[in-house]
Amino acid sequence: MTVTTAHLHFMALALRLAAKGRGRTSPNPMVGALVVKNGRIVGRGYHHGPGQPHAEILALKQAGPRAKEATLYVTLEPCCHLLKRTPPCVPVVVRSGVRQVVVAMADPNSMVKGRGIAALRRAGMTVTMGIAHEAAAKMNHAYLHWVKTGRPYVVLKAGMTLDGKVATAKGESQWITGPLARQDAHRLRSQVDAVIVGVGTIIHDDPTLTARLSNRPLKLAPRQPLRVVLDSRLRTSPTATVCAMQDRAKTLIVTTRRVFPSRRRPFERAGVEVVSCSAKNGRVSFPALMTMLGKRGITSVLIEGGSTVNAAALREKLVNRVVLYLAPTLMGGQDAKAVIGDRSPQRLAQALPLHHVTVRRVGKDLVVEGDL
Repeated sequence: MTVTTAHLHFMALALRLAAKGRGRTSPNPMVGALVVKNGRIVGRGYHHGPGQPHAEILALKQAGPRAKEATLYVTLEPCCHLLKRTPPCVPVVVRSGVRQVVVAMADPNSMVKGRGIAALRRAGMTVTMGIAHEAAAKMNHAYLHWVKTGRPYVVLKAGMTLDGKVATAKGESQWITGPLARQDAHRLRSQVDAVIVGVGTIIHDDPTLTARLSNRPLKLAPRQPLRVVLDSRLRTSPTATVCAMQDRAKTLIVTTRRVFPSRRRPFERAGVEVVSCSAKNGRVSFPALMTMLGKRGITSVLIEGGSTVNAAALREKLVNRVVLYLAPTLMGGQDAKAVIGDRSPQRLAQALPLHHVTVRRVGKDLVVEGDL
């Protein structure tokens, strides 16, 4: 095995380790690390969540004295700053005695951004950069987007008929897609920081918006997304299902400044946070909403709203990825609810093209995914 092949092999294993933290590490990135000596892995680690040891620390601890003169593989640049809950990794790496550090990609966080690499090289270590860079960046796309823009990475998800309908004219939508598709959607929920819906969804469907591992018996995912309800006039009922279970899944109702503070009290008594946000055309402004969520450390969101919310997010060009579950049924009728509301464009050239499109089957349904 040549050096280059060895680097690719062990970095691929480190990336698989990092993926074990999916849905649990935010607002931190997923990171995996291996300590390799004489072609053998002597230490493994991955980041489990905020406030817990970083991958490099766990791998080096497992390796112990065997780390001396070994090679450390890590999927993201080791940190060197103090403004966090855990100690910096670079001094531990230096003290461990490893001879070489192989890094998939630099950390774009302004507090790191090459400083960790520079510190390792100043300590006399050989540092190799860019091994499996593309795979590492893809894994942490939400984190990278959040660091770059200050806003969360946005996925728009919808279940629809083949002719693009998400509800009947009377608002009935449960259930268009099958149980396996809904289970797949719960997997998506478990991997994001927040789920966004409009108040219309709350009124018509009264959803729980939790991430469930199974329905029989009911089993919630260990980490629940923040449930965000867009409600410009505060029409949500304090007895709505989304206002329950605040000890297991938090809810944030986003309204506008025209709502009197006294109307928030029933929600606050239930433990539901209500915040005001800037309005646009009488509705919660999507750009302002995303900036607010980004400041709260929300790195990824899943939009599960109705056609009005979908249209608003797309109109503001804030959607990064689309996931559509297509049931093999036809509803018909111009009065049925389409997946994207509002007015249609005047010309085909104004339609939004998807890139890197994939299609897969889940039960009887199709899942079409693509980037915007």
